Amino acid sequence: MAGKPVIAVEKCKGCFLCIRVCPKNILEKSTAINSQGVNYPVCNDESKCIACTFCATMCPDAAIEIEKF
Repeated sequence: MAGKPVIAVEKCKGCFLCIRVCPKNILEKSTAINSQGVNYPVCNDESKCIACTFCATMCPDAAIEIEKF
């Protein structure tokens, strides 16, 4: 199954637990900041997402959803 992470940028507090648990290493720290003044994760290659939901499950703020297709 394929998918892509959808990140609610404004909910993110920048803990980056999602980056640490991604088995495909497709999440990385953005250079931009949200209204809280923190960098947030971005997906660097959606085509490699396996929709495992590890990132969404690990996020303490429920700021990530996986759109499956």
